[in-house]
Amino acid sequence: MTRRAIELLLLVALGAVWGWAQEAAAWAFAGALVGALVWSIFDGLRARNVLLWLNKSDAARAPNVSGTWGEVVERIRKLIKKLEKKAQNSDARLEDFLAAIQASPNGVVLLDSAGRIEWSNLTAAGHLGFDPQRDLGQYVRNLVRAPAFVSYLAGGDFSAEIQIDGPGARPSQPAKISLQIHPYGKKRKLMLTRDVTAVQLAEAMRRDFVANVSHEIRTPLTVLSGFVETMQTIPLEEPDRERYLGLMSQQAQRMQTLVSDLLTLSRLEGSPAPGPGEWIASDELLDHVIQEARGLSQAIAKPPHDIRATDAPPFWVSGAKTELLSAMSNLLSNAVRYTPGGGRVDAGWRLRDDGYGEFFVSDTGPGISAEHLPRLTERFYRVDRSRSRETGGTGLGLAIVKHVAQRHGGQVNVHSVLGEGATFVIALPPNRVRARVTG
Repeated sequence: MTRRAIELLLLVALGAVWGWAQEAAAWAFAGALVGALVWSIFDGLRARNVLLWLNKSDAARAPNVSGTWGEVVERIRKLIKKLEKKAQNSDARLEDFLAAIQASPNGVVLLDSAGRIEWSNLTAAGHLGFDPQRDLGQYVRNLVRAPAFVSYLAGGDFSAEIQIDGPGARPSQPAKISLQIHPYGKKRKLMLTRDVTAVQLAEAMRRDFVANVSHEIRTPLTVLSGFVETMQTIPLEEPDRERYLGLMSQQAQRMQTLVSDLLTLSRLEGSPAPGPGEWIASDELLDHVIQEARGLSQAIAKPPHDIRATDAPPFWVSGAKTELLSAMSNLLSNAVRYTPGGGRVDAGWRLRDDGYGEFFVSDTGPGISAEHLPRLTERFYRVDRSRSRETGGTGLGLAIVKHVAQRHGGQVNVHSVLGEGATFVIALPPNRVRARVTG
């Protein structure tokens, strides 16, 4: 027998006893009804308290009721706690999921059935140029106005991705965003974005590289084949023969230099960055490349250049000696090739206050205009193509310098004013340089 039934029977019995005490059967029946009524009232109040508590769904403030209702309350309280724990776990998983999407390098935008923004991560907001908080609920077509996107959204065919210009894109600094919509749920849409600027630039650089290599090799091959054909078909006097052979040797040397630079670039890109390596004296490296530069100047310039090594306290440099010599030699040879004969070229090492070590080359050449400076280290980029070929340059020297500097944790800086010469600097980080005690 449950407690509620016992309570009911007890109150009915008490009422009947009270009525029986009045010495009338009718009063006994009435007393039993009154007992049942009192029990119903108290039980209804307990039920009401339970219902009020259920409306609030607050497990921590369960009503203090006894009997069956108390047992019901306890079971409901445990169930509510269990559901609350599940909800908390679900919220935590949702937060983790949203945090993961927020950290994604790809953009994610959720659109409702009308095309309004329900949620967006910061990446997508940056790709498309809107505010992920302020613009919630806004129509995406009002925020992304690129004609290609407007047509894509209106057409309803989302089987392929499209590309649009990113915010702030300029001809000198292009920005391309790839975008695709995936319908889901009840007419909702998931929009994914990714920045493909670097991919497009890399593809353009690959195409340019292949085209430039083909052009650079084709030109001397054409000259060589022309001379060979001439020598095979026309009897030549000894002076003409020697002149033709000299020109052929010059073109063969040009191709050999180009192939050598290409192999150097390939080796730099395909091998791991050098570790601490050996410690080389800065003045030893400088003396080596200065001698090479003076020999080059004697061969190609009339009168030769005034090439000077700047005095500075020597220190130790850590890294791959052959790579460092290659980068330094490229900077000096460029200065010699592009500075008119008799001009001055200064080179040297110096320690900065922040611990960086710098190798610099300054010349009194024609200088470089500002628009060319950002692209100087690109492969085959030339400020003056005709002059580059006259001086024997391959267009790969500064690309090699940049790769060597980056492999040693450093960077290449260029300072130049048109008509006032140029200064090229290789800056190596503090862990690559060390003071040298001389005694």
